Amino acid sequence: MIIIGIDPGIAGAICFFSEGNVIDVIDMPTMAEGKKNKRQVNGRQIFNEITSIKNKYSTKKIGVVVEQVSAMPGQGVTSMFNFGQSFGVIKGICSAMELPIFYVRPVKWKKYFNLINSEKDASRTKAIEMFPKISHKLSKKKDNNKADAILIAQYFENTRENNDN
Repeated sequence: MIIIGIDPGIAGAICFFSEGNVIDVIDMPTMAEGKKNKRQVNGRQIFNEITSIKNKYSTKKIGVVVEQVSAMPGQGVTSMFNFGQSFGVIKGICSAMELPIFYVRPVKWKKYFNLINSEKDASRTKAIEMFPKISHKLSKKKDNNKADAILIAQYFENTRENNDN
């Protein structure tokens, strides 16, 4: 099975994962929007990335696991609207492509990897420890979102038999 782990949002990431290995991990595709060139999720590019994996691994089932996030205190209305819009784009693409979507709350996968109450960079360190061959893709501090996507996919694979019910 190909697992697509997604840390949603403008600064998120997408991980393509199978049988304990990271096939690829990418920053969330974005594009400029409007006169102020604000960033938004590029739905077409997400579609292209998933289609490429589907074509390359056509004999394998695909499942998408998305971090289920919600509004947080202190976040502005505009940023939460933009975040929700990004989440909706991802859901829409997966639905249109007829891919099964599963959701995991951050507290669940972080608890599984002992990352509760840890620093933001701890997930990047954990992912590098688990997957040293791809450490070059996680070399910058900003790559913590890629690490989150990897760990979300790994969590799903490790707990999948419980998720299939």
